[in-house]
Amino acid sequence: MTTLPYVSGFSAHTPANVLTNKDLEAFVDTNDEWIRTRTGIHERRKAPDGVANADLAAEAARGALALSGCPAESITHIVVVTCSPDVLCPSTACQVAGRLGLRARVAIDVNAACTGFVSGLDVARGFLATQKKARVLLIASETLSRFCDWADRTTCVLFGDGAGAVILSNEAIQPGGLHARLHDVRHAADGSGGDLLHFGGRYTNPGSITPSDVFGKEYFIQMNGREVFKHAVRSMTEACQEVLHDNNLTIADIDLFVPHQANLRIIEAVGSRLNVKPEQLFINLQKYGNTSAASIPIALAEAREEGRLKPGAKVLLTSFGGGFTWGAALLIFDE
Repeated sequence: MTTLPYVSGFSAHTPANVLTNKDLEAFVDTNDEWIRTRTGIHERRKAPDGVANADLAAEAARGALALSGCPAESITHIVVVTCSPDVLCPSTACQVAGRLGLRARVAIDVNAACTGFVSGLDVARGFLATQKKARVLLIASETLSRFCDWADRTTCVLFGDGAGAVILSNEAIQPGGLHARLHDVRHAADGSGGDLLHFGGRYTNPGSITPSDVFGKEYFIQMNGREVFKHAVRSMTEACQEVLHDNNLTIADIDLFVPHQANLRIIEAVGSRLNVKPEQLFINLQKYGNTSAASIPIALAEAREEGRLKPGAKVLLTSFGGGFTWGAALLIFDE
């Protein structure tokens, strides 16, 4: 019988700098009411110049280590999920290892866009399946504000910065402490939708660049919101239904539903199709906006702080991101 991995440490770190909808009115053709009614977002966090993605990741990691009672030196694998790294090389995971003073560990980045945390759970599960004594530090960290076109009101109002982290292991690190078991996780992709959400370079016409080149709009987030909405709602709903069915559960059995915090309309549409009750749903995008892969672990950390991660609780996660990618996972907390 395969051991179900333990998940503990539920930690988050977000920049102190708050960018409200009112702040955006000063330099974007938008207003607070327009943003709230279309997205549900009131404010978001923005990393200041000089604060790296890896800095946010390392702070979230330190929190997870402390909350789980896991000594940093016992970590064998560092997995960072991000689509907004500071640099292409070295990896964000290697930078985090350096900040934590860890050497001779596995350190890799995973890019599945907003689905990254769900995908990262599966990557970590794979390490644990082959290495009994492994302890995996899984971090989701994003600085998407640096890829926003601040003249494009359809995208720049959506995104924020932040990081979240958990520890996965084959044994309870802190017996009696707060931890869940990872009962199921699955994720998938459809590359045919890549042109509907992308950033960071020439998607349709790749080629060489030179030091004299000036970044154009292709560097910043490009999104067909209407099409992304349709794909996101369908894919997240189906992923959740599959996980529930395969684990002999219904949505009524779920104590907490934590979807990717992308847009309130998407969350409400998925919730409606799954018949999620208001008391089951966790939403915090009003404070952080869309933090991509970091949104679910940030939400889990806040749910922990609010006492909503309780012994015996069944927690369903789901996400959707550029690629397209999507997935769902089931956490059940030990009694």
